[in-house]
Amino acid sequence: MRRAGVPIAFSQGFSPHPKISYASAAPTGVASEAEYLEIGLREPVDPEQLRAALDAALSPGLDIMDAVVASGGGLADRIEASHWRIELPEVEPAVLDRAVAAFTAAEEVQVERMTKQGRRTFDARAAVISIDVVASPQTPSGAAAVPCAILELVVRQVTPSVRPDDVLSGLRVVADLEPPVSPRVIRLAQGTLTAQGAIVDPLDADRDGAAIV
Repeated sequence: MRRAGVPIAFSQGFSPHPKISYASAAPTGVASEAEYLEIGLREPVDPEQLRAALDAALSPGLDIMDAVVASGGGLADRIEASHWRIELPEVEPAVLDRAVAAFTAAEEVQVERMTKQGRRTFDARAAVISIDVVASPQTPSGAAAVPCAILELVVRQVTPSVRPDDVLSGLRVVADLEPPVSPRVIRLAQGTLTAQGAIVDPLDADRDGAAIV
């Protein structure tokens, strides 16, 4: 069976499913510039042809940026951390600065979230590798100044996962930070974490792969 001109492999059994798996998919309601998936194929395919076929089948705004041949090792094993950007309209940067300072100074920050296993309490602080307040966008000349604090953070992949909303819950716990409107969240990158805290594209190890199997 083919989808979008691609010979996708299917699982065995009574109810076969396409062999497609996502690595650390973004939470519902957030944007992302760095989502990854693995696709099992029945025969070798040129990676660029695969990318173009998948890209053509997706809705506008969903773009396949690259495809590489898997050279060994699961993709999920290469996702160690994510880089997030959180925009907080109507929050003063100075207020966010104080909240971040309190969060950073804490040894642990317990938050609560409903999971598949029920309501759980866990530490949102330990997974956060870096958390910084960055410059707000410039207000156009003549426009009313509306504050917008921006937070960038790198979060290690742990179990249970620590999501951007968990970090915001942690800021509420340590500093009573209550954004008046819903934040805008986007994942900028995810991948392998270096000793310096940088994130490496998980596909880099496969750029020179020889074949898709």
